[in-house]
Amino acid sequence: MPFFAILIGLLPSFLLVVLGGVVRGRLSVNAWQGLDRLNFEILFPALLFVAASQRPLELAQVAAIAPIVWGLLAVALGVGYLARPFGPEAFRDFAAGWQTSWRTNTALAFIAVATTNTAGVGEMAVVVGMGVPMANALAVIVLSRGGSLGLWGTLRKVALNPFLLASLSGVIVGLSGLRIPGPVLAPLELLAAAAIPIALISVGATMNWGALARLDRFSGAICAAKLVVMPASALAVASGLGLESGVAAAMVIWAALPTASAAHVLATGFGADRELAATLVAQTTLLGAVSLTLWITLVEVVF
Repeated sequence: MPFFAILIGLLPSFLLVVLGGVVRGRLSVNAWQGLDRLNFEILFPALLFVAASQRPLELAQVAAIAPIVWGLLAVALGVGYLARPFGPEAFRDFAAGWQTSWRTNTALAFIAVATTNTAGVGEMAVVVGMGVPMANALAVIVLSRGGSLGLWGTLRKVALNPFLLASLSGVIVGLSGLRIPGPVLAPLELLAAAAIPIALISVGATMNWGALARLDRFSGAICAAKLVVMPASALAVASGLGLESGVAAAMVIWAALPTASAAHVLATGFGADRELAATLVAQTTLLGAVSLTLWITLVEVVF
């Protein structure tokens, strides 16, 4: 059955998350944070650049995808804000949890898309390339509210985001039709290949495995916004607009992903509630093991 086939396809990834939990004590907190930083600054940007640049892109396709992806982020942001009465009193602590309602775990995006014949890596790269910079920008903006960063500081932080730079560079190369020379592409591909397994192991080492026991009205609403409302909106929009099947499937799968594993890192950087963000990462990851499989199964049927 498709459900079990997809679940088996995702199983190795979730086993890497489990491995991270098992070996958590083998490395110091600083070491795990160093791995996260390596992934953020080098490995994942390489993955995003390679995925976007190695497939010829059409400007019309990028222009059509971007507004839809940004609209889906806005839907999740709006629905997530409805949980404000149930969240922390301090806005910055609320923002630490709120950001998880629209951010996505890019590490799982390229794994999830490989379990279906409908969507491809190229389509997912474009969706991710349009979604990651905006999602990060929104997270930085809400977390910096009332802080000392200021408008120019916020804009600078967004503009220098490695995911933004890598995504846009990859899309530009893809649109140009240029071919990257083999000796240059080979090391980039090696870096890209390391990104996903390291990210998954790090997620397992960071997350709170007892998080489901702490599911309350606030975290339940945030998880629902991320795992149910956002992908359901993507499915409705893709079907209503009659998008090409590969793009539509990639968009729904992207929207159904658990929240970004680095959400707690960003919360820490702004002095917000790191534990709340880490708990929501764990909750969406654990619940997403089932919900993501269901959404991918539905994608196979619909598209």
